[in-house]
Amino acid sequence: MSAVLPTATQNPPAASRPAASPARRLAPLLIFGLLALLPLATALGLPSPWLTLVTRAMILAIAALSLDLILGVGGLVSFGHAAFVGIGAYGAGILITEGQTEILVALPVVLVACGLFAAVTGYVSLRTRGVAFIMITLAFGQMAYYFAQALSAYGGDDGLTLYEKSTLFGREIFANRTGFYYIALGTLALCYWLARRLVASRFGRVLRAARENAVRVTVTGYEVDHVRLGAYVVSGMMAGVSGLLLANQTDFVSPAFISWQRSGELIFMVVLGGVGSLYGAVLGALAFLVAEDVLSGLTQHWKAIFGPLIVLFVLFTRGGIAGMMGKLRGPRHG
Repeated sequence: MSAVLPTATQNPPAASRPAASPARRLAPLLIFGLLALLPLATALGLPSPWLTLVTRAMILAIAALSLDLILGVGGLVSFGHAAFVGIGAYGAGILITEGQTEILVALPVVLVACGLFAAVTGYVSLRTRGVAFIMITLAFGQMAYYFAQALSAYGGDDGLTLYEKSTLFGREIFANRTGFYYIALGTLALCYWLARRLVASRFGRVLRAARENAVRVTVTGYEVDHVRLGAYVVSGMMAGVSGLLLANQTDFVSPAFISWQRSGELIFMVVLGGVGSLYGAVLGALAFLVAEDVLSGLTQHWKAIFGPLIVLFVLFTRGGIAGMMGKLRGPRHG
């Protein structure tokens, strides 16, 4: 009888195991270290709006990281991933509107809602492959989008304005901009650590091996669909946390959070940073938001410049920003 996770004596092919070089361990430490110092830079003269911008970038980086877990590691291209961000945002927003601001209540509700949605939609979506999988995830994403539009009691198409933020034991932990920044940074670091542990585990090795050759992995006794579904659920729950933070930062929740355009942006972030590197998703989100902000300040037609720039970058670089960082380390020996 096959099982989801075989015994310790069974291992996926060695080629499927992620390499763990010192440079790959150093890059995330450098990224998170620099992010931790940014508030100090604003105190020394960096424009304060950058703190808000990078906070938003880190929040979206959590969603991009969650997508990279199934896209880069599992080879599953989801075009409806923004639905989980929207569920997290609406979960927090509806609770706040109803007078329940405690984050220790909102967080479990968001995780359960996103987990259930991912389990149901993932079970159906994973019965397909390739373009069919992309289209069915897009369809589920659009269903969530139109459902949010139909929530007339919570703003409908106009969105829901939040007049309070989530609290912890009655304390307003999101009211201070610097405090919010470090909460977002800490959450991103925790999600990255969990994703890395998952990828490095036997579960992650099976997920990566299934991306290369699902039939061979199935023959060795692994339940590939169960592993993929588990990764899909974890990814959806992680994206829901991003939505909860996003609602508290913007004080507004809208069906636009769930649109297919937002899902496309998350894919761009992952590709821009480097598919499969995990920390590349963080770099991609930061680069995407910063470039968007800079170009929008130069011209109202910034999208006509931004789109071709991303396309050219993807076409003429290998492995995104993370890949470029790898080339700067020089050739490998041995």
